[in-house]
Amino acid sequence: MKIEATDLAEVKIITQRRFGDDRGWFTETWNAERMAGAGVVIDWVQDNHSFSAAKGTLRGLHYQRPPHAQDKLIRCSRGAILDVAVDFRTGSPSFGKWVAVELSAENGAQVLVPKGFLHGFLTLTADTEVQYKCSDFYAPDCDGAVRWDDPEIGVDWAGLGGLSGAPVLSDKDKVAPFLRDAPRPFVFGGMA
Repeated sequence: MKIEATDLAEVKIITQRRFGDDRGWFTETWNAERMAGAGVVIDWVQDNHSFSAAKGTLRGLHYQRPPHAQDKLIRCSRGAILDVAVDFRTGSPSFGKWVAVELSAENGAQVLVPKGFLHGFLTLTADTEVQYKCSDFYAPDCDGAVRWDDPEIGVDWAGLGGLSGAPVLSDKDKVAPFLRDAPRPFVFGGMA
């Protein structure tokens, strides 16, 4: 197992070892004992699996506020995505800064996005499947989003993900507020 830091210290890239032979390969996507040994101790309570038919589908930038804030461990099990995390903690030196990582079925990498960060992804291929673990249950009354194209954040979806034209968006993501207008449920060093 390899754990890599990103430009946002709390967001980690986790790559598990694959064991292959002429049949294919095997990997552990999560091992609580090994991860605890590496300092990652999270009780996962929900697994999610999404399918996006079209290349250029964008989901995000989402968060779930306290008392049901979620850590997430994201992986792409079919196709490829550009996975993005944005620091959403008021008072953080990196507030509004983002990091992007390509996740694919081929590279097997995962991204750990902790509470207090916005999360979103852009599909780089058609027929893409994404699976992720969450540390709290989905709570519709705590669900929130910030606009995917907020200029204050400035995610370079086109340059990094090859987005040309408008992405495929949900109705919720089409009307998400800009960062300046969004509630601020997270505070650097703790929750609001």
